[in-house]
Amino acid sequence: MSVIYSTLTSIINRISDEFHKSFLFTFIFTIIQFIEDQWVNSYFKRFYPSENFLGFLNKNIILKNHIFNPLIVIFLFAVFLLLSLNKPSISLTVTLAIGFVGFFIGSIILPKYFLKNGAKNIVHFERKNIYSFGFCLILISVVFFFISIASVGGIPLLKPSIRYLLKPALTMPVFLIIPGTCLMASAFLKDFQDSKITRSQARFRFLFLLAIDCAFLLLLGYRTPLLASFLIIIIIGFYGNIVSLWEVIVGALIGIGAIIGIGYFRSLGEMTITSSTSPIYTLQSRADFTLHVLNLLDFIGGNFGLTHGHILASSIPGSDLGPRMMVGKLIAWRTEVTVTPSLIGQMVVDFGKFGVFVEMLLLGSILGIGFKLVQITKNYFYIGLYSLILTYSILGVETGILDIQVLIYFIIAIFIYIACIKRSFTN
Repeated sequence: MSVIYSTLTSIINRISDEFHKSFLFTFIFTIIQFIEDQWVNSYFKRFYPSENFLGFLNKNIILKNHIFNPLIVIFLFAVFLLLSLNKPSISLTVTLAIGFVGFFIGSIILPKYFLKNGAKNIVHFERKNIYSFGFCLILISVVFFFISIASVGGIPLLKPSIRYLLKPALTMPVFLIIPGTCLMASAFLKDFQDSKITRSQARFRFLFLLAIDCAFLLLLGYRTPLLASFLIIIIIGFYGNIVSLWEVIVGALIGIGAIIGIGYFRSLGEMTITSSTSPIYTLQSRADFTLHVLNLLDFIGGNFGLTHGHILASSIPGSDLGPRMMVGKLIAWRTEVTVTPSLIGQMVVDFGKFGVFVEMLLLGSILGIGFKLVQITKNYFYIGLYSLILTYSILGVETGILDIQVLIYFIIAIFIYIACIKRSFTN
């Protein structure tokens, strides 16, 4: 395994170095460096609120120490379902309770029995390798962005109707900008921790990465990937002492506003609502539809499931139907419709209530161990990795964790966490 990693990092580093030496990128980075210097030395920075702004928030222990605890996943899941205009069935309520208990055990109780030796035996990654991987992923995503808009003959944000003409094979690589952003932000955090750059420089670079993500993902008309980038930057910045608690709270409010706003204007453009409709109605209707789907899937799945892993397996490229298309077929008998099954939808259809407990236990364990590593190591890479899997767990509250690239992120996290645990037991 180490031979494969060494070979891959050698190739990636060479590609990254060659691009950085090219005239185009030298010119781009020179401009960025100039803007960064102006940012750091800007007179107007003094008008920006200080780190202690809204200081009363720092007195709240839960917010200060546990705002990104894994339990935020089930908290947001419960809040999202409460937005629905209807109530869950009794059977679904039982299923949710089972899932929440499994997640609690996995995220809070089980991690106590692992990594007792603290940060002594974790797997370490070189900053250069992490940066190069992130840079190359962003490079790939930018290339496929231009290929995607060329294939549909326009920009989906300006012409919402052509968004549905986008080909998943071309847009999926665009979403690599998200883990790319995560890795590059982690590398910049390492520079800040090693005092190679100042906090102001780190904040500028975080904002610049987020601006790049906004420029490409927003133009494609996707909300969820954009929110993923936003969350990742916030989480890494918070645990790296680059972003203050009050900025996290304000950022969360902005994020919620963006979800509501983009959904509202897209619905207006598609003429599914009128201008007299409340903007929050789009969020309520999504929650209501999600709850309706969950009620149906819970009824179909029963105690031990119906599809026995086929929905999860359909995430693999080359499957006749994707996981969300399979859900559409199950509840609507239409294969051309994609339906988001929420966090537990796939679990209950594949393996029933029993499967919900096991899979939520596993998900909670992954996040719980990741959170513990962040707390005991403060390591830049583990902060980035945790931000990535926590972000997709939060977004999975509605969409489910079903995309192949997202599943790969979790598989990579599992391998790395197991390696850390193995080292701690060995030593």
